[in-house]
Amino acid sequence: MTAPVLAVAGPTASGKSDLALEVAQRLGAEIVGADAFQLYRGMDIGTAKVPPAQRRGIPHHQIDVLDIHEDASVAAYQRHSRADLAAIAGRGRRAVLVGGSGLYVRAALDDLQIPPTDPAVRARLEDEVRTLGLEAVRARLVRLDPAAAAAIEPRNARRIVRALEVIELTGAPFSATLPSGRFALPAALVALRVPRAQLDARIGARTAAMWEAGLPAEVEALAARGLADTRTASRAVGYAQCLDQLAGRLTAAQAIEATATATRRLVRRQESWLRGDPRVTWLDAPDGTDVGALADRALDVLRAAEADQRQ
Repeated sequence: MTAPVLAVAGPTASGKSDLALEVAQRLGAEIVGADAFQLYRGMDIGTAKVPPAQRRGIPHHQIDVLDIHEDASVAAYQRHSRADLAAIAGRGRRAVLVGGSGLYVRAALDDLQIPPTDPAVRARLEDEVRTLGLEAVRARLVRLDPAAAAAIEPRNARRIVRALEVIELTGAPFSATLPSGRFALPAALVALRVPRAQLDARIGARTAAMWEAGLPAEVEALAARGLADTRTASRAVGYAQCLDQLAGRLTAAQAIEATATATRRLVRRQESWLRGDPRVTWLDAPDGTDVGALADRALDVLRAAEADQRQ
């Protein structure tokens, strides 16, 4: 019987990495990342990767596996993350999945079929967003697949384009490919919850700290390798704003504020995804919460999942 995977989710700056490290150390587990931009080599400061020296000797997977010129693909991530989880189980070890990318968490754990993609179709649809406007393109999705339109945030151009791409390629509604809410392998899912004012303050402080830690220099080095011309990596929050700063379109102060604002918008989407999943066990983590106490509660959730599995 395969031991359940413990998934640690939550919005940006909620403390997921610290909790995952604490739990993994107690379990003797390995960590599998579920963050779209931590896949990229060289994108370290802005994605808040745990530095190797601070990983407590715990093996990490699905981190630093892509060059910035490669597109992060949910389908590829699903294959590779599940292969990692199977290999970890094959070694007789436990796995902790951690990340804030909701679709990547679902791809790793859920009964989720990833539909095909076509770069030419996607490029055409993206061009239509630019020329016709997002509202006009979204109206087409409302007409073709109202269930998908209702499930996708109205300003999320990337997801709207993806839905229309799938409809065009498959002839079936995109809503038919949405997650079923069933785990494909034994798992327990916890998420950290931080009071809104405290989380907003953490985001502001963390963003400023990234600039102090050298994010502009990191982005400048990546820009010399063509970051601005990439389809996926250049869209990461913080990196896009740093590129604007390096190009003189924003001052450093403006780039920091724009990054904090974009991060807060991202957090709202992350929280919305988690609130809609009844499998989530929420762990309140206000400022001052001891990570050891959080780990105790997360392990209680995991033990309950193990007991359910034995029944």
